[in-house]
Amino acid sequence: MHDPNCLFCKIVEGKIPSHKVYEDDEIFGFRDIHPWAPVHFLLVPKAHVASLAQVDESHAAMLGRMLAVAPKLALQEGARPYPEGGFRVVVNTGDDGGQEVHHLHVHVIGGPRPWLKG
Repeated sequence: MHDPNCLFCKIVEGKIPSHKVYEDDEIFGFRDIHPWAPVHFLLVPKAHVASLAQVDESHAAMLGRMLAVAPKLALQEGARPYPEGGFRVVVNTGDDGGQEVHHLHVHVIGGPRPWLKG
Protein backbone atom coordinates (compact mmCIF):
# COMPACT_ATOMS: atom_id res chain seq x y z
CA MET A 1 0.00 0.00 0.00
CA HIS A 2 2.96 2.37 0.60
CA ASP A 3 6.30 2.82 -1.12
CA PRO A 4 8.95 3.54 1.54
CA ASN A 5 10.95 5.60 -0.98
CA CYS A 6 8.03 7.71 -2.23
CA LEU A 7 7.96 11.38 -1.24
CA PHE A 8 4.15 11.55 -1.20
CA CYS A 9 3.82 8.32 0.81
CA LYS A 10 6.14 9.91 3.40
CA ILE A 11 3.97 13.05 3.46
CA VAL A 12 0.79 10.97 3.90
CA GLU A 13 2.45 9.06 6.77
CA GLY A 14 3.54 12.30 8.46
CA LYS A 15 7.24 11.55 8.04
CA ILE A 16 7.67 14.75 5.99
CA PRO A 17 5.79 17.87 7.12
CA SER A 18 3.14 19.44 4.91
CA HIS A 19 0.38 22.02 5.13
CA LYS A 20 -2.66 19.74 5.15
CA VAL A 21 -5.86 21.03 3.52
CA TYR A 22 -7.88 17.79 3.53
CA GLU A 23 -7.89 14.22 4.78
CA ASP A 24 -10.32 11.33 4.74
CA ASP A 25 -9.88 7.55 4.81
CA GLU A 26 -8.46 7.36 1.24
CA ILE A 27 -7.30 10.87 0.28
CA PHE A 28 -4.78 13.37 1.62
CA GLY A 29 -4.61 16.97 0.44
CA PHE A 30 -1.76 19.43 1.01
CA ARG A 31 -0.42 22.70 -0.37
CA ASP A 32 2.18 22.52 -3.10
CA ILE A 33 5.63 23.46 -1.79
CA HIS A 34 6.38 25.37 -5.04
CA PRO A 35 3.00 26.87 -6.01
CA TRP A 36 2.35 28.07 -9.56
CA ALA A 37 -0.59 30.22 -8.48
CA PRO A 38 -2.11 31.79 -5.34
CA VAL A 39 -4.12 28.58 -4.85
CA HIS A 40 -2.16 25.38 -5.50
CA PHE A 41 -2.67 22.17 -3.59
CA LEU A 42 -2.43 18.47 -4.32
CA LEU A 43 -4.85 15.63 -3.67
CA VAL A 44 -3.23 12.19 -3.42
CA PRO A 45 -4.53 8.73 -2.63
CA LYS A 46 -3.20 7.46 0.68
CA ALA A 47 -2.44 4.13 -0.97
CA HIS A 48 0.51 4.25 -3.35
CA VAL A 49 -0.63 4.33 -6.98
CA ALA A 50 2.26 5.32 -9.25
CA SER A 51 0.24 7.25 -11.84
CA LEU A 52 -3.07 7.64 -13.62
CA ALA A 53 -1.78 4.98 -16.04
CA GLN A 54 -2.03 2.40 -13.22
CA VAL A 55 -5.64 3.24 -12.31
CA ASP A 56 -8.39 0.70 -12.92
CA GLU A 57 -12.09 0.37 -12.08
CA SER A 58 -11.29 -0.33 -8.41
CA HIS A 59 -10.07 3.27 -8.08
CA ALA A 60 -13.21 4.90 -9.52
CA ALA A 61 -14.82 5.91 -6.21
CA MET A 62 -11.59 7.37 -4.85
CA LEU A 63 -10.97 9.37 -8.05
CA GLY A 64 -14.56 10.59 -8.03
CA ARG A 65 -14.22 11.75 -4.43
CA MET A 66 -10.97 13.58 -5.29
CA LEU A 67 -12.79 15.54 -8.00
CA ALA A 68 -15.86 16.06 -5.81
CA VAL A 69 -13.92 17.66 -2.93
CA ALA A 70 -11.74 19.83 -5.23
CA PRO A 71 -14.29 22.69 -5.67
CA LYS A 72 -14.95 23.05 -1.93
CA LEU A 73 -11.24 22.98 -1.14
CA ALA A 74 -10.43 25.44 -3.94
CA LEU A 75 -12.84 27.96 -2.41
CA GLN A 76 -11.51 27.21 1.08
CA GLU A 77 -7.96 27.89 -0.15
CA GLY A 78 -8.87 31.21 -1.79
CA ALA A 79 -10.14 30.60 -5.32
CA ARG A 80 -12.94 32.92 -6.37
CA PRO A 81 -16.36 31.33 -7.02
CA TYR A 82 -17.46 30.15 -10.46
CA PRO A 83 -18.05 31.58 -13.06
CA GLU A 84 -15.89 34.71 -12.55
CA GLY A 85 -13.31 32.79 -10.56
CA GLY A 86 -12.48 29.14 -10.86
CA PHE A 87 -9.56 26.76 -10.81
CA ARG A 88 -7.71 24.21 -12.93
CA VAL A 89 -7.40 20.47 -12.23
CA VAL A 90 -4.29 18.80 -13.67
CA VAL A 91 -3.04 15.21 -13.54
CA ASN A 92 0.43 14.80 -15.02
CA THR A 93 1.07 11.19 -16.06
CA GLY A 94 4.48 9.69 -16.77
CA ASP A 95 7.70 11.38 -17.77
CA ASP A 96 6.31 12.68 -21.08
CA GLY A 97 3.29 14.05 -19.21
CA GLY A 98 5.45 16.04 -16.81
CA GLN A 99 4.96 13.83 -13.75
CA GLU A 100 7.81 14.54 -11.31
CA VAL A 101 6.70 12.43 -8.33
CA HIS A 102 5.54 8.95 -9.28
CA HIS A 103 2.57 8.79 -6.91
CA LEU A 104 -0.79 9.70 -8.46
CA HIS A 105 -1.67 13.29 -7.61
CA VAL A 106 -4.20 15.87 -8.72
CA HIS A 107 -3.06 19.50 -8.83
CA VAL A 108 -5.79 22.04 -8.02
CA ILE A 109 -4.59 25.46 -9.17
CA GLY A 110 -6.45 28.77 -9.05
CA GLY A 111 -6.65 32.33 -7.88
CA PRO A 112 -6.24 35.64 -9.68
CA ARG A 113 -4.15 35.55 -12.85
CA PRO A 114 -1.50 35.85 -14.14
CA TRP A 115 -0.01 32.67 -12.77
CA LEU A 116 3.65 31.73 -12.86
CA LYS A 117 2.96 28.78 -15.20
CA GLY A 118 0.08 27.48 -17.29
